[in-house]
Amino acid sequence: MTEDVNTGFERGTDGPKVIVAGVDGSESSLRAAAYAAGLARRQNALLALVYVQPVLPAGAALGAPVADTTGEIAEGLVAEIRASAERLRGIYAVRWEFHTFRGDPYAGLVSAAQELMADAVVVGASEQAGHRIVGSVAVRLVKAGKWPVTVVP
Repeated sequence: MTEDVNTGFERGTDGPKVIVAGVDGSESSLRAAAYAAGLARRQNALLALVYVQPVLPAGAALGAPVADTTGEIAEGLVAEIRASAERLRGIYAVRWEFHTFRGDPYAGLVSAAQELMADAVVVGASEQAGHRIVGSVAVRLVKAGKWPVTVVP
């Protein structure tokens, strides 16, 4: 009996091939990205850095240009990541992409992981006190049980 090895996408067969790391500019998310970069380098996987731009109801913004602000955060993250990658060129070779999604951080990371066919998700631990009561994005991802999730403090 022969087995067809080209039957399509199969998660987790030979180590991760796509690692999604959620970044939002916080210290813990940048540590998570660094951890994910090391994992991607060791596994020769693609590192997909994902920033989810929050969408606020019109009244909640109080006149602040939220889209412009979150766009600036995304541009700043890309610039910082590119500068870090350039400093490490020749020392560590990591294949990486930067993606932006809009919406709730949890839903955005789930969408990113599904679209990119992620084998693993890496996020930083929440730095907000209220998340201990409501539940952080990391806890929600772990409870979803769709991917191995690493939470970096």
